Amino acid sequence: MLKTALKPRWIAGLVFALVISAVFVLLSQWQFGRSTRPEAPVSTGTEDPRPLTEVLEPGQFFPGAVADQVVTATGSYDPRKQVLVPGRINDGAKGYWIVSAFAVKGAPALTGAGASPQTWIPVARGWVADPADATAPPSGTIDLTGRLIPSEAPLPNTDAGPGRASAVSVAELINLWDVSSYPGFVAASAERAGGADVAASGPVKALDIGPQPPAQTVNWLNLFYAAEWVVFAGFALFIWWRLVKDDYRRGLEEAEDEEAARRAAGAAPDEHSPQPDPTNPRVQS
Repeated sequence: MLKTALKPRWIAGLVFALVISAVFVLLSQWQFGRSTRPEAPVSTGTEDPRPLTEVLEPGQFFPGAVADQVVTATGSYDPRKQVLVPGRINDGAKGYWIVSAFAVKGAPALTGAGASPQTWIPVARGWVADPADATAPPSGTIDLTGRLIPSEAPLPNTDAGPGRASAVSVAELINLWDVSSYPGFVAASAERAGGADVAASGPVKALDIGPQPPAQTVNWLNLFYAAEWVVFAGFALFIWWRLVKDDYRRGLEEAEDEEAARRAAGAAPDEHSPQPDPTNPRVQS
């Protein structure tokens, strides 16, 4: 069969099939690229600072429309309400986030059993590599600026240990601190007291959290077309192989027919040669 495949016409046919397959693969890649697209473009409006009390309501669900919004708030920290959250990366190094409870001035107070007189929000103030380097939050009235982020989910069946939390989870932190809280947290970018910058420094690294990319949606129709073009590419090569195989079988059949014809011609009697007379007893068979 290899000899048949090496015929000039089938070599040319293979080149043609490869070209067709390459075109189909490119069409598949194009369809695959169109199968995922962002739900919505990144909003540049999130970079314009807005008061926290106007953006988010305590005791309510966190609306996705305000995620990543840069917010401002005035209030104070409670140094007794601070935890370290492990497993946080900064410039490739693993360390801890310092998360402190921030009492928001002017925030509506929640009512009901277990509600605290003030409404708080967790603030991720910075990152440290060594827990011993974690400093207490600044005292006094603080003007806070940071990015508003939805609450994380607590890690199940995980005991972070004293003075630590498994995640920046509002549900976990309000139980540790016994306070009422907003349904999200703030990653601080600036802290000022009396006009002076009091943000953590030294071994405490500032958090540089940008807006998160929008979620991707999958277009299943484009994904189906992508798979379909790959099938077509394989089918083009299959057709070439099948044509070569049919040509090879035809060659075998023709060779068998010629061989059978030669054998039939060799076994047939010669009509011009003398034939024995069965009535003549002298002629022996």
